[in-house]
Amino acid sequence: MPEITRIEPGKRMSNAVVHGGLVYLSGVVGTPEGDVTSQTREIVAEIDRLLALAGSDKTRVLRAQIWLSDIRTFDEMNAVWDSWVIPGQAPARATGEARLYSPECKVEIIITAVQK
Repeated sequence: MPEITRIEPGKRMSNAVVHGGLVYLSGVVGTPEGDVTSQTREIVAEIDRLLALAGSDKTRVLRAQIWLSDIRTFDEMNAVWDSWVIPGQAPARATGEARLYSPECKVEIIITAVQK
C-alpha cells in the first residue's frame, strides 16, 4: 500500500498530502488585508513552497480549482496567474465564485500535482 505523507499537518487539516505520486494541496489563501492581486501573488508563492516540500513544482500541476469571492475580479486574478504559469504548462482549471471563510479573503486556490 502506498505511503501517505502529510505536510504541515494541523488539528483540522494538512497543508498538503502526498499519496501514490500525487500531491494534493489544501485551499491556499493570502493575507486577508490584501487586494485580489496581492492575495493571488501570495497564494502562488505559497503553492510554489508547498509543492517544493512535496517534491514537485508548478510544471507538474495537473489541476487547479480557483474560488473568487467576486467573479468580477477574474481579470485581476488572471493577470497574476498568467504570469505565474509557464507557457505550455497550464493545468486543467476551473474558476468560480464562492463566499470564502472570511469576507476579507478574495481568492482561494486548490491544487493537485504530480511528484517529480
